[in-house]
Amino acid sequence: MNRRGLLLSAVGGAFVAAAAARPATAQHAGALPPPGPGQATAVFAGGCFWCMEPPFDALDGVLATTAGYTGGHLARPTYEQVGAGDTGHIEGIHILYDPSRVPYARLLDVFWRNVDPLDGGGQFCDRGESYATAVFARDAEQRRLAEASKAEVEGRLRRPVATPVRDAGPFWPAEDYHQDYYRKNPARYRFYRWNCGRDARLRAVWGDEAGSGSH
Repeated sequence: MNRRGLLLSAVGGAFVAAAAARPATAQHAGALPPPGPGQATAVFAGGCFWCMEPPFDALDGVLATTAGYTGGHLARPTYEQVGAGDTGHIEGIHILYDPSRVPYARLLDVFWRNVDPLDGGGQFCDRGESYATAVFARDAEQRRLAEASKAEVEGRLRRPVATPVRDAGPFWPAEDYHQDYYRKNPARYRFYRWNCGRDARLRAVWGDEAGSGSH
């Protein structure tokens, strides 16, 4: 069991273990449809995907967020396969948004301030490849904006940023029980987030600019 599972077991995390034991094919949220007219998509990885949905859900212009897996080679991976480290995938968040209401540059600002971009070995208490950070650019314009924002973050923090900008590939939605976890299990989510030290580290890195999991 990973660190997240161990933390949740202290407050009744058996729910997660039981859900993970069910057949993965019954858990997945299903393939994501392409964006419609006037819509766009963005993909970020910021460690635990439970913690990356709330700040984007709170943005006016974000239409939907989906937790999932991306960056690897295995089609339709399960949580257990990704956690084992054999797939190349990392936990990510897929964002469907209206660019006339929230520009991609704003999404980048929210992303950076909800991660520790100096940490190349995972995020907070979650260690290993599957919890790495990344910006997945879907086209040349997203890559240009992402690289520019990364340079700004390095200037702001005065240290090299470990978060890469990568080309986006297939995004596989995570099992249903991972979607909107913070809404379905608020007490467990808050305990996990606090005990993982996420907010304390964000404040140490970003000061008053730190994300709080809701913006």
